[in-house]
Amino acid sequence: MKLRPWPAAVTALALAATVTVAAPDTPAAATSIGLTASAADGPLPSEQDGPATTENLPAAGGYAAEIRRTEYGIPHISAKDHGGLGFGYGYAFAQDNLCVLASWVTTLRGERSMFFGPEAESDDPVRPVANLTSDIYFKSVADSGVVPRLLARPAPIGPTEDMRRLVAGYAAGYNAYLRDTGVANLPDPTCRGQAWVRPITATDVWHNLLDLNRLAGGSGLKEAVAGGGGAGPDGPAPGSNAWALGRQATRDGHGMLLADPHFPWNGIRRFYQVQLTIPGVLDVAGASLYGTPVVQIGHNASIAWTHTVSHAHRFSVYRLTLAGGRGGYLVDGKTEPMGRQEIEVRLKDGGIVTRALPTSRYGPVLAAGQSDEYAYALADVNAANLRSADTWLAMAKARNLKELRAAQDTYQGLPFVYTLATDIGGTTTFADASVVPHVTDAMARRCTVPSPDPSLEAYVLDGSTSACQWGKDGDAVLPGIFGPGSQPRLTRADYVANSNNTPWMTNPAAPMTGYDEVWGKVRTDVEPRPRVSLDMIDRRLSGTDGLGPRGFTLDTLSATVRSKRNYTFELLRKDVAALCRDHRVLKTAAGERVDVRAACRTLTAWDGRATLDGEGAILWREFYTGLGRPTKPGEPIWRWWRVPFDPDHPLTTPRGLKRDAPQVRQALAEAVKSFEDGGMPLTLTPGQAQRYGSHPIPGCTEAEGCFDRVRMRGRLSGGRYPDVDTGSTFMMAVELTPDGPRTRTILTYSLSANPSSPHHADQTALFSRGGWVTERFTEAEIKADPRLRVTTVRG
Repeated sequence: MKLRPWPAAVTALALAATVTVAAPDTPAAATSIGLTASAADGPLPSEQDGPATTENLPAAGGYAAEIRRTEYGIPHISAKDHGGLGFGYGYAFAQDNLCVLASWVTTLRGERSMFFGPEAESDDPVRPVANLTSDIYFKSVADSGVVPRLLARPAPIGPTEDMRRLVAGYAAGYNAYLRDTGVANLPDPTCRGQAWVRPITATDVWHNLLDLNRLAGGSGLKEAVAGGGGAGPDGPAPGSNAWALGRQATRDGHGMLLADPHFPWNGIRRFYQVQLTIPGVLDVAGASLYGTPVVQIGHNASIAWTHTVSHAHRFSVYRLTLAGGRGGYLVDGKTEPMGRQEIEVRLKDGGIVTRALPTSRYGPVLAAGQSDEYAYALADVNAANLRSADTWLAMAKARNLKELRAAQDTYQGLPFVYTLATDIGGTTTFADASVVPHVTDAMARRCTVPSPDPSLEAYVLDGSTSACQWGKDGDAVLPGIFGPGSQPRLTRADYVANSNNTPWMTNPAAPMTGYDEVWGKVRTDVEPRPRVSLDMIDRRLSGTDGLGPRGFTLDTLSATVRSKRNYTFELLRKDVAALCRDHRVLKTAAGERVDVRAACRTLTAWDGRATLDGEGAILWREFYTGLGRPTKPGEPIWRWWRVPFDPDHPLTTPRGLKRDAPQVRQALAEAVKSFEDGGMPLTLTPGQAQRYGSHPIPGCTEAEGCFDRVRMRGRLSGGRYPDVDTGSTFMMAVELTPDGPRTRTILTYSLSANPSSPHHADQTALFSRGGWVTERFTEAEIKADPRLRVTTVRG
């Protein structure tokens, strides 16, 4: 089986359950539970930057928090306790992004078909599906009672009291802003006056956290779990870059960290920048995914950490041996009955869709591969995981790497990410401290059975014997998962780095091996983006990157990660030049002759950087990506590298272009002809072809080997791609010094999704120009901002 960080191929496992549309007993149009609170207080003043001001809102209850906003609207929230902190955070977030969370709560409640119709596309930014499919899936999660059962458990399986208060306060703060403003007066036209904008509950926040944890499992496989309809278009799989730099890699011996998560640019999986403070208890700055009241990527005064998406498995598929006419399935020779979950979804026209979902001891039963003998069930290791929230909260409170590691070991809740961290003493660490199903290599050899789908990138295990159920480590908080002692980890004084490669090449000086394959393969192709990442570090440490003496400073770190290098072009530049010398005219697949001389002049003159003015960057992308397309429908992807990957030389292979191969010449001809046919200049630049709204966006794609990558869901047409929808999101460069952290950040799509907000695109414009925001972390730094606005909220 292949191992990938995101299981996109499982979409073939779609349930084909029967849908029944029933008229309700009392026909009526679907209605909402409207907000009845008064809006007499009116909306908050505009968030436009201005002179420092202080505003006190009316007291209404036991919560209290202070929201201080500095340049770009960045909120610094402080309170005396966790409930107040959550209240202030929920209030501030609602000021900026209420419409996004209101829409997502409608999704979590399984009510999209009632408000938007069953066939419209859901608001899932990673993998949208039809609203009906989305509703059936989320109704099945809610009706299963998993969240109430977890909330009834003590920590670490259930949430801590601090986390419960934080979540309750967050929901209350959101609702307070909604009450104070009124649905009809919301500043965001996206949801102003809409019936689906309603108060939220703490349970909604918990369901959002649960769904985030399931992102690499059941939540990413809604058609497989819920059935009905065809698969929607694949969205961008989250990725990331991360460097933790130690005292041997930095000029002044301080610990430094780069965070560069690659998540969607729209919807609920965006990051929100924030600082959260409880004096003497917590002081953390960084970013949270929308609707989550904890910082997932950030720093305090003495440590900094970030995450990248892990290669480890998050689910297994169990083959069930059916019990024939007796019904059910066999385990250890005994018949177990199938479970049955009855789901009802109300439609916009008042009708009701009902669906029966079969279940098993392993999880939901799928339709794909079913026969008279077998069926298949999905076992998601994060199906009942709320522990991530407490993990992140405890990490934020840690004072050193030992305490950070203890936080992860105590709760064992990170859902699908690696952790890279550093401290003020210049030690770095890497760990896959995420939740991973306990499938050892020995168990995989013993229990793996034929897959119902050749593209399925997961272990398919024999469900007919309890000997093939997930195992358990003695130090694991739950059965079925690996404990901390089994996790791949590495501690160094120079650096650890990851760009969604497996742990193997975390640091080439110390290749990581010896872990079970469920965590990721060793001696496997590192791929272009991780290779350029490691090359960037190597050049900085040797001082050969043109940025001055060797070793990292905050300035050279900031410059290095925004260099826009296109690594595949660097690797193939000489071969392209030779191809151009040998051929002036090339033929397309249809035999048309194309003069490529002007294109060759463009490519050979390009400096290989995907800057806004990089003439040749878009032409290269169209040529390079064309190499990976089959020359004829149904043919396999052709391998164009002249020197294939060699695990003994993972950072220098593959390399070279088979420039004499007809497929290469044809790919260049096809790319040039597409520009000619589309009336596009061969010198088309990223600044002309890539946009996010009205802003030009630099950068290039994952396949090209670009570090801070961008991705557009669609092909080049008329000189433009569709808007950027994923890529670098919250970039953070931190230096931990004895005098306090020095930090630069950029939130690529800005703080607010509200198109009327002054902070809707202000950081986007800065990102386009290659700029950074200097973070204000200390009291003195915050108070010194001439744009400071202070609001006290109570509820």
